[in-house]
Amino acid sequence: MTYTAAEGRQRILDALALATDEIALALTELSEAYEHLDEQAGERLEEALFAPVQAAYGRAKRTYSEFAERVALPARSFQTPAQAAPSKQAKQLIERALEALVRADLGLGELQDSMLPVEVGDAELRKGLAEVRELAERVRPRARELMRTLGR
Repeated sequence: MTYTAAEGRQRILDALALATDEIALALTELSEAYEHLDEQAGERLEEALFAPVQAAYGRAKRTYSEFAERVALPARSFQTPAQAAPSKQAKQLIERALEALVRADLGLGELQDSMLPVEVGDAELRKGLAEVRELAERVRPRARELMRTLGR
């Protein structure tokens, strides 16, 4: 499939925006899970999950805005969703956060595999995408460990 450089750059921004929105959803779910935990478990959640997801979200937003600026395309602003889907169980909220992170990672992986970041992107974009994925990947094993110990 052929495309112009401008179309390719817009496709990059669209894919990155979708992934960033998924990471924002994960943050919202983790924030809500925190509210259902005792202080000790909440601190573990904040350190092991929330902090790296927040870092991934910040890096995704920065990668998006810096790339949009470099290629002279309009950038959008990102907002974390105001409220998570209703649940009374922290484990369920953490699971939903992980699902959102998996969707973000899959989207970024597809973007990287498409070679668009190489063909119409730049080294800074590729670095940013890799950093976001690395931050998100760290969360999965930590989340599984945290969920295993919840309620003990």
